[in-house]
Amino acid sequence: MSKTSLEDVRAALSQVRDPAIDRELGAGGQLTDVAVVDEGHIDIGIKLISPGYPLREALEQRVAAALKPFGLTPSITYSLDIPHRPARQDLNRLPGVKNVLAVAAGKGGVGKSTTSVNLALALRSLGARVGLLDADIYGPSLPKMLGRADSPCDASTEKGHITPAIYRGMPVMSVDFFVESGKAVVWRGPMIHKLLTQFLEDVRWGELDYLVVDLPPGTGDAQLSLGQLIPITGAVMVTTPQEVALLDVRKAVDMFKTLEVPVLGVLENMSYYQCPACGHHDSIFASGGGQRLADELEIQLLGKIPIDTRISHGGETGVPVVEANPHNTISAAFCEAAATAALELAKRSSTGPRRSTKLRMV
Repeated sequence: MSKTSLEDVRAALSQVRDPAIDRELGAGGQLTDVAVVDEGHIDIGIKLISPGYPLREALEQRVAAALKPFGLTPSITYSLDIPHRPARQDLNRLPGVKNVLAVAAGKGGVGKSTTSVNLALALRSLGARVGLLDADIYGPSLPKMLGRADSPCDASTEKGHITPAIYRGMPVMSVDFFVESGKAVVWRGPMIHKLLTQFLEDVRWGELDYLVVDLPPGTGDAQLSLGQLIPITGAVMVTTPQEVALLDVRKAVDMFKTLEVPVLGVLENMSYYQCPACGHHDSIFASGGGQRLADELEIQLLGKIPIDTRISHGGETGVPVVEANPHNTISAAFCEAAATAALELAKRSSTGPRRSTKLRMV
C-alpha cells in the first residue's frame, strides 16, 4: 500500500465516531496505531473511554464500514483512556483520582456495601485502576468483606500521610482500621467531617481511574461533607424492589440533586430468589421496583442482583462473589452494571457540564 493510500485510510478511520459520545476518534485522540499487515489486513489501535465498554460491537461495525472502500479487514487492539474533568481548585483534594463514584441507598439493609465491594472489584477486573473508601463511619464493613489485607493501613508515615491498606492490589480506607474491634463510633458531625477530610487529603491514594465510595444510609453528615470536599462524579443507587425501600432512595436522589451530583442508575438488589434445586422463582421483596424508579427518574436500571447464598458467603469469608466466581451469572451482572455506570461517567466527563456552584451546607 502506498503512503498516500495509508494516509487516506487513517483519515477515514479518524472520522469514525465513537457511538457513546458521537465524537470522531481522531478528534478525541482515541485512534492510535494504524499499520498495514498485508494487502488485505490492517492493525488498528483504539483507546476506549470506559472499562468493559458496552458499545464495542457498534464501534467495530463503524470501523469496518470505514475500511470497506479500501478492501481492508481490521485487527483492533484496545487500550483504556478514561476521560475526566479536572476538579475546581477548591475541591481538588484528590489530584490523582479521575472519578469519584458514590454508592448510596438512602436506606440500610439493602446490600449497599456488598454492592460497593463487588462493583469496585468488577471495575478492576475490567482493567481500571480502582480504590475503595468506606465512608460508612458508624457501620464500617468493607474490611470484613475483603478478608485479609495484602498490606495493612499505616498512619505513621512522615508528614502526616496515611498509607491505605492494600487488598488484591487495591487501596482501601476505612475507619475500621482505627477503632478497637467491637467498639462503637460515637461521633458528632464535625468529627465525621474532619475524618473524611483526612481520608481525602492525607491518604496516598495514588493514580486511580475510580474511587468507589461506600456511603452510609440516609442523607446526613457524611454525604454532605463529601459533597463539600470533593466533586463526586456520579452516584449509583442501590435498592430492593419493594416500595418501602424506594421511599428512602427517592430522598437520597433528591439529596444528590441538591449536591449537583448526577445519578447514573439504579441497581436492584435482592431482586428475586431462584431455588438451585428445583428452579422455583420467587419475588420475595415484590418485583419491578427498580425499573419503576428508573423510569420515574429517567435513568438506567443497571441490573438485577438475585438473593443468592454465594453473595452472602463471599462477604462472610472475605472473598466477594466477583472474585470467587468471576464467570457466573451474578458476577456477570455486577460487571455489566459496573461497565454501564462507567460508560455513563465517561459520557458525562466527555460532553457533560461541569459543576458550577459552590454549595454551603448547614
